[in-house]
Amino acid sequence: MAKYNITEKKKKEVSYIGALSTQLVETIYEKILLKLVVEKKYRDADYTASKMAEEIGYNARYISAVVHLRYRDNFSQLVNDFRIKEAMYMITDKHFTHLRMEEIAHATGFANRQCFYAAFYRKCGMTPTDYRAEHGIPQKKSATATKKDEE
Repeated sequence: MAKYNITEKKKKEVSYIGALSTQLVETIYEKILLKLVVEKKYRDADYTASKMAEEIGYNARYISAVVHLRYRDNFSQLVNDFRIKEAMYMITDKHFTHLRMEEIAHATGFANRQCFYAAFYRKCGMTPTDYRAEHGIPQKKSATATKKDEE
């Protein structure tokens, strides 16, 4: 995994998790799902746990605790998982074959191509370009390559 300088994440215990009631966890979990699944807030490159907390009316620490309890991950990883799943769909869907990887990265909420490639590689074990090739989707030629072919 040295290709993208990915390090293993450290395990840590969160002390305030025990203070959350089951009902509160379920309420916050439903609101998190509403924001991420229904409203697709993960498409916003600047979306954070703090912004979500403002929108749903809970403390950002509670958001993080619920994400940790329900997904065994942190908020950033959860958001990136939603982004990667949508990117995987877009990469293999014939309606999106005209898009470059940078365009898919931007459409799914990644700030830049490097973040997209690193997150994709971490999740799938291959680059988005390799994933596209593995699924038999032809690689889009760049404008420069197309001009050279015509000459």
